[in-house]
Amino acid sequence: MTLVATFWDTLLDILPIAAIIFGFQYLVIRKRIKRLSQVLTGFFMVWVGLSFFLVGLEQALFPMGELMATQLTDPHFLPELAAGAERHWSDYYWVYLFAFTIGASTTIAEPSLIAVSLKAGEISGGTINPLMLRISVALGMAFGITLGTWRIVMGWPLQWFVLVAYILVIIQTFRSPRSIIPLAFDSGGVTTSTITVPIIAALGLGLAATIPGRSPIMDGFGMIALACLFPIITVMGYAQIAEWLEKRKPSSDITHSHSDHTT
Repeated sequence: MTLVATFWDTLLDILPIAAIIFGFQYLVIRKRIKRLSQVLTGFFMVWVGLSFFLVGLEQALFPMGELMATQLTDPHFLPELAAGAERHWSDYYWVYLFAFTIGASTTIAEPSLIAVSLKAGEISGGTINPLMLRISVALGMAFGITLGTWRIVMGWPLQWFVLVAYILVIIQTFRSPRSIIPLAFDSGGVTTSTITVPIIAALGLGLAATIPGRSPIMDGFGMIALACLFPIITVMGYAQIAEWLEKRKPSSDITHSHSDHTT
């Protein structure tokens, strides 16, 4: 993919969005756009930024994800096998560790998650800690990607993992504080964005291509689905733990006060 072709394709992708926004502004709302030059400058920066980002994906993130999967599953890197023995799923422990750490680190750095967590902390009046929200989402993302790599190693069908994850989500939805449920579902969506998706996809495809008996089409995809689901579970779990700790505080204070009076 050449730089000129990427710029042209990105422009074609952005133009319909700009046409809808400007069309509604001038034809439906019938008002001029305030600070038009600033808006046009912003669109230009989005066009340039997205173009360079897509080129970077093709030249860096996708190759790096596939290269890491290839290196971590190389027979010379994995533990030696006895003659005639089959490789055990635990031999791929470096793959699981890499999946967990790369999932957590890319999620913490995800711009869309940072924006959502800051806005949630602002609207909640400080009851939602933006950093703790990001950490809980990152842990869910890391666990989902690690589980996805383990599924590829085992060669098990994706639908069973998704089914069990959705059952957990449904159970937690009934048991979690109602105020956190919409935020939890949004947190699962914002994790699969500009930084995380390319690395996850490349890792899954590279892993399925290098493990014997795995198909990149059947086994390489599906990690993003698990990466979306488990942050929902961890965010609701974080809210449940926070609510449980809050309920324990008054009872402990009463106990201390009663003991002081007795003394």
